[in-house]
Amino acid sequence: MTEVVCRRMLKHEDEDSPEKCRERRRRRIEMRRLAASSPPLTPSQNHRKENPNWADCSVESKRIRTAENSDLQVATAATSSSSPSSSGDYREASSEPERKPVFGTMSVAGRSREMEDSIAVRTRLCRPEISGRRSVHFFAVFDGHGGPHVAALCRERMHVFVEEELKRVGLRGESESGSGNSSSKEEHDDEEEEEEGLEERWRRVMRKSFERMDAIALTTCACGSVGYKCGCHLVEVTLGGSTAVVALLTPDHIVVANCGDSRAVLCRGGVAIPLSQDHKPDRSDEQARVEAAGGRVIFVNGARVEGILAMSRAIGDKYLKPFVTSEPEITFTKREPEDECLILASDGLWDVLSSELACDVARECLREVTPAPDAAIDLNSGPRIEDEGAGALYPSRSVLAAALLTRLALGRKSFDNISVIVVDLKKS
Repeated sequence: MTEVVCRRMLKHEDEDSPEKCRERRRRRIEMRRLAASSPPLTPSQNHRKENPNWADCSVESKRIRTAENSDLQVATAATSSSSPSSSGDYREASSEPERKPVFGTMSVAGRSREMEDSIAVRTRLCRPEISGRRSVHFFAVFDGHGGPHVAALCRERMHVFVEEELKRVGLRGESESGSGNSSSKEEHDDEEEEEEGLEERWRRVMRKSFERMDAIALTTCACGSVGYKCGCHLVEVTLGGSTAVVALLTPDHIVVANCGDSRAVLCRGGVAIPLSQDHKPDRSDEQARVEAAGGRVIFVNGARVEGILAMSRAIGDKYLKPFVTSEPEITFTKREPEDECLILASDGLWDVLSSELACDVARECLREVTPAPDAAIDLNSGPRIEDEGAGALYPSRSVLAAALLTRLALGRKSFDNISVIVVDLKKS
């Protein structure tokens, strides 16, 4: 009886041996795949037979196959381990490292007696969910009036509010908003509707940020005290204000929010594309809005709200509310390969230079040229200093573009403060 059982067991092992061989072959193929994707985790092919732990590796491979249940899931787990999520929104961030934007700034008092402009730049401000966890870069120009107080306050606080609002809104909208509406939109596969929903969330972020900034500007004294508890009673606190043009740069889009007569211009394929419109009181729609709020547009050395302010929208200006609003106009622009540069500047530049001329000058400065002789200065060499004027005279071509635009405005007898930001989109 014992001999019969042994014969049956031997026969059963002989019948299963081809299947076991095929299983071992599949394990070896899978281990080769894993070795190609992550060499440190598996032994090399040259030492497979000599390595005593090769059997353990085969067992571990079988264990992985059982847990993942397919070769596709194993490959997905291996490739997505370097990124925070396996969603398609992260494919660009994982495939290619993000580069810091190349930009140049210049801000001068010019022929004005007091410097009231401010510039704010925050590269890699945050990585919110709305941008697919990719970096958002912040650029802003603030042109103060009635004193530098509000412009300086915007420089210190605006990016903070924008960052907080970006972190609050999710990729599919805020959690506080109606979940029914968001879920119904998610059911649609139309890309245009998804793009419109994304644009609306960016607009909500910028509107809320400007609203919070205006509230702080109306309740903060120039000395830093909130609620006027300091007793300074400075005139500039109640009469002061500032324009604000803010640009958020992502790998896919350019979001610009403008309040006042500062301006943002995109140079695309040699063509100047305005990303903002100046809020002048004599603009037909702005004049209608001011008059509907009970205000007047009086022409005193140009169109002015109540004969005082030469712009119809601004942050601050407590005594001109609600005629002067802080609500920004927002543009949402998809980036294209033809984009060359982005220019943000105060009205000290735009009063004497057209958008087309500014783009022509900037793109000439940013254009790559053939290597100069050894005696010439290479503007692309050496450390790049974006915000400071130290080091080389013009440490980058974007700094050269900002400086040349400023000099042109001064040469054309601009009497206002001049502040310029030039972002090289080809290298950003």
